[in-house]
Amino acid sequence: MAETKYEARLKTLYKKEIAEALKEELKLDNINQVPKLEKVIVTSGVGKKRDDKRYTETVELTLTKITGQATVSRLAKKSIAQFKIRKGMGAPVGYMTTLRNDKMYEFVDRLINIALPHVRDFHGVSNKAFDARGNYSLGLKEQTVFPEISFEDAAVLHGLEITFVIKNGSREGSMKLLEKFGMPFEKEAK
Repeated sequence: MAETKYEARLKTLYKKEIAEALKEELKLDNINQVPKLEKVIVTSGVGKKRDDKRYTETVELTLTKITGQATVSRLAKKSIAQFKIRKGMGAPVGYMTTLRNDKMYEFVDRLINIALPHVRDFHGVSNKAFDARGNYSLGLKEQTVFPEISFEDAAVLHGLEITFVIKNGSREGSMKLLEKFGMPFEKEAK
């Protein structure tokens, strides 16, 4: 009996339909020039509460639950006197996870189809959050929009930032790629 290899739904959709459609839409010569999702970075800073052990543990635990992958703690890169932070000090200033391949596509699928519709007063994500290379950043005010978060985890609220790193992306190409994945961009007022 042959074992079937699992592949994320969005990854299969990208390979079979989206890549070819984007090639035609963007008038590209080669399929390798088509914008492609390379990785998704999910981060959360702890800010002033970096000394509160319960808060930092909750941030670390919820990021792990949301992404399905272990987090990495981030230490301060430079000293900032106003925030009472010293370079490399013991307490982490944030946590991050980098997702690639099937886990990345699964996360993007859950974010677009399950989490974003649960955001209160949601009118779409900003279509201005692209950088010069076509990468897209998105911020969420609270982690409770994800179904993996239990009531106990929701006792301590924190935000998170999600960055989509897109290979061969321009602002236009990256936006079209995310639209094909189903990203609900806000409509521009005319």
